[in-house]
Amino acid sequence: MTIKILPRLVASQIAAGEVVERPASVVKELVENALDAKARRISVEIRSGGMESIRVVDDGQGMSPEDAVLSLQRYATSKLVTVEDLDHISTFGFRGEALPSIAAVSVFHMVTCPAKIDQGWQITVRDGEISSQGPQGCPPGTTITISNLFHNVPVRRKFLRSNISEGRRITQQVSNFILSYPEVRFRLQIDGKSTIQSAGNGSYADALAVVLGGNIAVQMLPLDDEFGGNYGVRGFISAPSIHRTNRRNIILFVNRRWSHSRLLSVAVEESYKGLLPQGRHPMAVLNITMPSSELDVNVHPMKHEVRFLNENRVFDAVQRSVRNAILINSPVPPLVPRGYDAYQQASSMVGLGLPATSLNNFTGNNCSTIDDIYEPVSGSRGFFPRLKVLGQFANTYVVAEGPDGVFFLDQHAAHERVIYERVLNDHSKNLGNEQTLLEPLVVQMDPEEKELLATAMSDGLTLGFSIEPFGGNSYLLRSVPAVFKDLDPLVGLREVIDMIAKETRIKSRLEVLAASVACHSAVRAGLRLTDSEMIEIISLLEETENSQTCPHGRPTMRRLSTRDLERQFGRR
Repeated sequence: MTIKILPRLVASQIAAGEVVERPASVVKELVENALDAKARRISVEIRSGGMESIRVVDDGQGMSPEDAVLSLQRYATSKLVTVEDLDHISTFGFRGEALPSIAAVSVFHMVTCPAKIDQGWQITVRDGEISSQGPQGCPPGTTITISNLFHNVPVRRKFLRSNISEGRRITQQVSNFILSYPEVRFRLQIDGKSTIQSAGNGSYADALAVVLGGNIAVQMLPLDDEFGGNYGVRGFISAPSIHRTNRRNIILFVNRRWSHSRLLSVAVEESYKGLLPQGRHPMAVLNITMPSSELDVNVHPMKHEVRFLNENRVFDAVQRSVRNAILINSPVPPLVPRGYDAYQQASSMVGLGLPATSLNNFTGNNCSTIDDIYEPVSGSRGFFPRLKVLGQFANTYVVAEGPDGVFFLDQHAAHERVIYERVLNDHSKNLGNEQTLLEPLVVQMDPEEKELLATAMSDGLTLGFSIEPFGGNSYLLRSVPAVFKDLDPLVGLREVIDMIAKETRIKSRLEVLAASVACHSAVRAGLRLTDSEMIEIISLLEETENSQTCPHGRPTMRRLSTRDLERQFGRR
């Protein structure tokens, strides 16, 4: 096999693969170019998840006809000249790869005009070659339209996700820019519908409200700290009373550039050590500023990662700044969650929120002894040992005596399995499973949360939630699943959305939603149960299709055999 030089188009498409991974990559590169051009208004319009078209309009400096043509040549840039310039990069772009890479895998059309010039210049590129160009009237700034992305790279196109998923990634990209550049007015339009828009008034608090929702933004703690003269940590962090099930709301910037930095993420989470429940994560939007000479942004093709000259110093500064802000500003959480009273009046559930059998009525009138309760039940769906409740350990595990040993049941996982199967059963039989609130509650969602909820609840998969638009990012919550009982409706809804966002082990949308509702309706670990409540959980678990695991695959019970005990005590 002889060695050959690749054709120019093939080489361009291969090189483009490192820069243009998906439609969100295109949006990122074009918006960054607009910001480098000092734009104050940036509009992003996409169709079909960006596969059909992407259009980015800005009011930046624009380009002359000569610069417009030159910008489509690989390695053409106005950002640096010498190798030494790499030590002082203050712009997003500097490699001169973005526009030619995008043009190599799409139909590319650009119209640009500098300020105080009578007319602009338009260029159309197909398969990396200019097909037409000429003068055209247009306002100052640049408009770039991308059509048929990856039409000539089918291997890349087939690995993309659904239009909704790709649109969600673009929404996240634009949201990050809003948080980093509150002085710029952004607008995102998806399939002709305005999805997100910022005021561009320079207020970080207003930008935070647009992305995270006003109800969350007002509870975030401001942070503004300086260290070592040219270093700073600024932004917002959550109080310990506000936390999530995943890390997607830890949003970090370095010199206003979004960064996927494991180092910084760990520094933030370490600041909350001992303040959050296990498995929960804080929210944070932080911008770390430092001299560009102590930062290397040229370590990743997509510029997602950065390298610090002094990692320990940066880590310590972020951790110390966040921890101090928590200790100084963190408010005492309310004793009764907001909206709890209205929901408490609306709820008629008893015991653990299981309507079939009231725990309060589960007394000696129902059966003569505990042993009677655990006789094998007719129609049981699988093997389930006869168990006699002995007590509760660590307010988390039900301890019971059974055949050949002691059984430990995870009360949350077991109850979760019971609720999960009940919710699915009620749905299959079209049974009413919602609890109407006496007063509807207003909930604000960020664009990603709206997309997640819309996807999960499509095809009528509401499972008791009744939500309707209330203007902008606000929605009215009118009902919740009946099994919620004591859970604050707003907290429950948001936790269900968080669960949907991170769930990967359950396939169907119905199962994901049912598992989320069950997880946040089940009794919690750490809750003291009465004997009758423990008996009821075991009795109901016995009737489930799969009593061995919760919906997420965690075991509901474990057995310590008599043989193992005898071995431990030297009897064998």
